[in-house]
Amino acid sequence: MLAITATAAILFSGLYISYQVQKERVIEDTLKSNHVFASKLASATDHFLIAAMQQLEFSANIIVKDINNTELLQLETNRLLKQTNSFNSVVINKLGVLKAASPASLNIINKRVDSPHSKQAFKLQRPLISRPYVSLANNLMVIISYPLFDEAGNYYGYIGGSLYLEQQSILNALLKQHSYDGGAYFYVVADDKTLLYHPVSERIGEVVQNNPVINRVLKGEDGHARVINSLGMHMLAGFSPVKLANWGVVAQRSEVATLATLDTFQGLLLKRMLPIVLITFVLIGVLAHFIAKPLRLLADSANLSTDQQNVANLKSIKPWYFESQQLKAAMLEGVNILQSKMGQLRQDALTDPLTGAHNRRGLYLLLDKLIQEQVPFAVLEIDIDFFKRVNDTFGHDVGDEVLKTLTCVIKQVSRKDDIVARTGGEEFLLILPNENSDSAFVIAERLRNEVANTPMAKVGCINVSIGIATWPQHSDDIDQVYKCADKALYHAKETGRNKTVIASLN
Repeated sequence: MLAITATAAILFSGLYISYQVQKERVIEDTLKSNHVFASKLASATDHFLIAAMQQLEFSANIIVKDINNTELLQLETNRLLKQTNSFNSVVINKLGVLKAASPASLNIINKRVDSPHSKQAFKLQRPLISRPYVSLANNLMVIISYPLFDEAGNYYGYIGGSLYLEQQSILNALLKQHSYDGGAYFYVVADDKTLLYHPVSERIGEVVQNNPVINRVLKGEDGHARVINSLGMHMLAGFSPVKLANWGVVAQRSEVATLATLDTFQGLLLKRMLPIVLITFVLIGVLAHFIAKPLRLLADSANLSTDQQNVANLKSIKPWYFESQQLKAAMLEGVNILQSKMGQLRQDALTDPLTGAHNRRGLYLLLDKLIQEQVPFAVLEIDIDFFKRVNDTFGHDVGDEVLKTLTCVIKQVSRKDDIVARTGGEEFLLILPNENSDSAFVIAERLRNEVANTPMAKVGCINVSIGIATWPQHSDDIDQVYKCADKALYHAKETGRNKTVIASLN
């Protein structure tokens, strides 16, 4: 049952992970595709607006040569309409009076124009693309205008072209020709968040609020994002700005529509896999029974504990087929590795990681053993003279190298049964079993001289001061012995350093 459960868990986990990976891939590909489409459409719109502005600029250059010629103004507006079929065009003088219009059926010649765009055009006197607004004829439109300046820089008004947003126009036709299928659609939004184009024509002119994608594209950002639309649907949106007009193009597709094909495929896959899965489960159950029977006996008798009795029990098992033999060998190898790792952990717990000498924990364990066995010993407390100068002058990395080298010197001078320990920053203890104060002094002096004559990397030679105390001569309390050795070291420091001092028995 466990084998079947595990296999089912692995199988369905694999299917789920596969589905999630494919889902994210499909979503990412759709986001990128929508972004590419939005960028393409934004670029096409930009090119259209640039071309329209260039047409107006060309006409403006003709008109300013004879600005008072009404016939010329009308001919030029008619030429614009016939040549480009882009938009209705008008010429408005600097007093705000409309002097020419095409088509002439508009019946607005010599009327004063007081639209928001006209006010802005007169104020800024530069090429403009207006925000969408509703005209007197109740048409939603945008105006593209170009100022009229003569060669002396005198301002005479502007020539403009209107693009109807809710009716057929060249902009509307341009956007519609870039149709987008597969449940996807796109829309164009002005810098005041008004919809300039939407596949649902009733929404053109609507102001869209609280849409993070629109906020980003109107800031000039170019990219893609997952977003919830005004209907609460999760959408995969790509967006790109129309830089000339500060508009934004958003192409999007619902996440549900995007994943519909993948969900259908996943369902079909599960349906076709089901018979194979059931057969597999039956075979696993039968095989698991025959395989598990001998292994259970081995498992009941095996334990990876390092206890010698458990190891002996494991070795005494006699497996009768190859797999169980391999399992036994692997378990024995695991016991050996475990014993090795535990030994390494014990070693790491008892040694100083920088120098490899014993740390306080390791030192106390060894001293407890000497005291329990009543083995007398001498304690040499060793301290580097002026070690702070080394760190301050050469840095702590060099100071660490000095500590490592000093440890090597101490180990070279010490004997096999001696104990070398680092107990502080630059403080070391050398424990000498079966030595009294006098013999320990001889060893300490040999060590001190050896240190003084050993060059240290970048530092040169250093000196050490050493304090000596013995157990149990100075005290049968090991803490008091430490204090005696520490006082002797302090005395050595106070009386000139680079010397060895034996603690007083008093």
